[in-house]
Amino acid sequence: MDVRRGALLALLGAATSCAQAQDPQFTQFYAMPTYISPAFAGTGLQSRFGLAWRDQWPSIPGAFVTYNGAWDHYMQNLNSGVGLLVTHDRAGTGALRYTSVAAQYAYEIELKRKVFLRPAMQFGFVNHAVDLSRLTFGDQLARGGVPTMEHGDGRSIRYGDIGAGLLFFTPKLWLGASMHHINEPDQSLLLNESKVPRKFSLHGGYRMRILGRVIKQHDEHVVLAFNYRAQGRYDQLDIGAYYEREPFFMGLWYRGIPLFKAYAPGYGNTDALAVLVGFSVKDMRIGYSYDLTLSRLAGRSGGAHEITMGYELADRRRRKSIARRRVVPCAKF
Repeated sequence: MDVRRGALLALLGAATSCAQAQDPQFTQFYAMPTYISPAFAGTGLQSRFGLAWRDQWPSIPGAFVTYNGAWDHYMQNLNSGVGLLVTHDRAGTGALRYTSVAAQYAYEIELKRKVFLRPAMQFGFVNHAVDLSRLTFGDQLARGGVPTMEHGDGRSIRYGDIGAGLLFFTPKLWLGASMHHINEPDQSLLLNESKVPRKFSLHGGYRMRILGRVIKQHDEHVVLAFNYRAQGRYDQLDIGAYYEREPFFMGLWYRGIPLFKAYAPGYGNTDALAVLVGFSVKDMRIGYSYDLTLSRLAGRSGGAHEITMGYELADRRRRKSIARRRVVPCAKF
């Protein structure tokens, strides 16, 4: 059995056994904020659209490709935000697939002038499937590629998924928490049980305006931010900073917890260093990031490439009044 086939079988076994799988991740998570928490639904000026594509470890056969699409809208008269989030993830040359569609709702409470609290809920529907026709099993190799009873069009399971979030923000800082897979649904494709572990996220940041601007009509900011995630027995911290000067943005991020935790002797909890750049054209933003792997996969994984696009739509007559009343300071990417 060659390396590619072995990797696919190992991937299938890990995904369908009692081992607890992990959710897809994005480096430019603030380009898709509703993926982090439903509490970000409606934090744009009015309507917001987002797309993301991520290719993780492209040098490894059967790695991960993830797509994400999001829409959210702020309803000023109801102090509410609604959103729709679609996520599709493929692993093992497309043999293992995950598709999620989630509806989101957030209610905005103004504690005092320009200080807000947003509790939120998320209800989703998931299809988790494997295409057995894309896999080659050991007895097929022994029979010279003759299909066996394991060959078929595929297996799938569908289940509901529940999440919640809470977000606090002022014009300069934000702090939020979210919990996904609250109901811990069973995602097993075999006859055993494999629950999706709950995922907890704690995220926040601070926006600083740089004095002495070179060009007055373009503000310059430095944004410090973090995102801590824990799911099952694994956790991860993303921490970094952005520099923003319209129409350009750039950032540097580190992923890992090297000094406080290691999952095994000799395996430090360090993952990647990410560099991202982006620019905006009127109401559209485009970003690109590359993850440089720092773990033992360095030099063999190919890192990770990610492209995001965002578009914000608002009534020109209401744009300035909404922006003055409620400013969400989180980063663009």
